[in-house]
Amino acid sequence: MEENSLPEEDVEMMEKSNGTKTVTYEASPIVEPFIGMEFESEEAAKSFYDNYATVMGFVMRVDAFRRSMRDGTVVWRRLVCNKEGFRRLRPRRSESRKPRAITREGCKALIVVKREKSGKWLVTKFVKEHNHPLLPLSPNVRRNPHLSQTPDEKDAKIRELSAELSRERKRCAALQQQLGMVLKEMEEHSNHLSTNINNVIQRVREIESNTFTKL
Repeated sequence: MEENSLPEEDVEMMEKSNGTKTVTYEASPIVEPFIGMEFESEEAAKSFYDNYATVMGFVMRVDAFRRSMRDGTVVWRRLVCNKEGFRRLRPRRSESRKPRAITREGCKALIVVKREKSGKWLVTKFVKEHNHPLLPLSPNVRRNPHLSQTPDEKDAKIRELSAELSRERKRCAALQQQLGMVLKEMEEHSNHLSTNINNVIQRVREIESNTFTKL
C-alpha cells in the first residue's frame, strides 16, 4: 500500500457505469473529481473539492485564477492541496526563534475548473496523487472551518481585519471630532444666551432705577 493511500478497511472505490468513481470513507460516499465534471458555479466547485479533500484527508487551498478580458469576471480557477508549492526561505531575525514548521511540500494534487459559455464550470484538469500522507477526517467529527485555513489565508484575514479596524478607528476619530465641534457650538451658543439674558436683566434694572428716580 502506498504511503498516501487510505486503509482498505476505511476506503472503498466503486466504479460507476459512466466511468466516475465514488470514494467511500466509512459511511460517507463522495464522488471523485474527473475531467468533464460540471458545476453550476465556481462556489459549487470549491465546495465540492473542499468536501472531497476533507474525506480524503487533506486541506484545499484556493490558488490561481484568470479573469475575462471582456468584463473582468473570474473564468478559470485552480484549487490545490495546501501543501502545494514551497515556502520561500527568509533570513531569520533571531537565532533564538524556532524555525516555522514545514507546511508546503511541493504537492501536485489539484483540480482546474473553467467557466463555459453556458455559465457552468467544467473540470479541465485533475491530479489525484499526493506526495505526503493523508489524514482522513471521520464523518462523526465536526470540522472546524478555521482548520482549513492556510497560513496565507490567515494572513489575508488578519490584513482584512486590521484594515477594517483601521477604518473603524478613523471613523471613531471623525465622530469624536464632530462631537467636539457640536459641543463647542453648544457652549458658545449657551454663553451667547447667557450674555443676552444678563444684558436684558441689566437693562430692566436700569429702567426700574430711572423710574424710581423720577418718582
